[in-house]
Amino acid sequence: MTPDLILPYDGVLPVFASRPVWCGRGSTVIGTASLGAQAWLGDDSVIRSDGQVITAGERFWLGARSTVHIATESLPTHIGDRVTVGRNAVVHACTVGSDVVIEDDAIILDGATVGDGVLIEAGATIFPRSTLEGGFAYGGNPAKRLRPVTLAEIAERAERLREAADESATGPDPVPPEVEESVFVARTARLSGRIALGAGATVLFSCELAAEVGPIVVGADTNIQDNTVIRTRGEGVVIGRDTTIGHNVRMNDCRIGARSLIGIGSVLAPGTVVADDVMLAGGSTTDPGQLLEGGHLWGGRPARILGALDPKKRAMMAHIVEGYCRHGREYRALQDAEG
Repeated sequence: MTPDLILPYDGVLPVFASRPVWCGRGSTVIGTASLGAQAWLGDDSVIRSDGQVITAGERFWLGARSTVHIATESLPTHIGDRVTVGRNAVVHACTVGSDVVIEDDAIILDGATVGDGVLIEAGATIFPRSTLEGGFAYGGNPAKRLRPVTLAEIAERAERLREAADESATGPDPVPPEVEESVFVARTARLSGRIALGAGATVLFSCELAAEVGPIVVGADTNIQDNTVIRTRGEGVVIGRDTTIGHNVRMNDCRIGARSLIGIGSVLAPGTVVADDVMLAGGSTTDPGQLLEGGHLWGGRPARILGALDPKKRAMMAHIVEGYCRHGREYRALQDAEG
């Protein structure tokens, strides 16, 4: 069995030590990724290695709608043996040891190091450059050490995650919409309803955009990254131009301004208004109707102002937008060539 979608990056295809045990619908592996024997990839799981390498050891288990990615120009992702990742989790530009369990909705951010024999509890956020000593359970946002754990408990929690996985198909295979040449919509993305994508917009792998009531409007050169889900049940969603929506974000019926960044795994409640020039840290949430004023870094659950959006952060956000415009052009060419 092979992933639903395999694409090269910079001419390099992923490497599998042996044929995966299971690859769910919409599972995607891209670029310079190397997976050990007995890999298991759930529905809509994404491993995207487009700039740095990703390595995963033997018996790597990746749950439905989970994402493994790198920091394009700076940090790889390395994962040890017997690592189990639950559903809707993100492992991003970090190092993870062996015999680790990462439960549902957990997030590991750039530069973090996770030791052997670690349990990361559901919904936890591992902040950038954190070090998690082996042999302990961690939870919270930011994640804190909770208690010691044994390898027996690690194995039990891993088995529990695997048994809870629901890999049943949820609908027909996605059919990419007709879009102009500057727009990229991944073949594994699912779009339905009234959706407008501005010139240069990028909708990446296993995203779901469902305009069930109001429309979804995405501005020019805005990128929506892997496994993000956007739904409308009221007035709709409008996202300004030159904005980044990170991996595994959840939102409905909200407004997001131009030149903003919504961090990995964030959840935006209905009625949220994000002004222009806002950076929302990974793993954050908002309250219904909350206003995030422009010119600030926001973060937390619920989000609060953490500091000013200084020139360095603004430049970083603009650089991400430029990079994803380039990625979109590259992936459209690869997808078109695949047919």
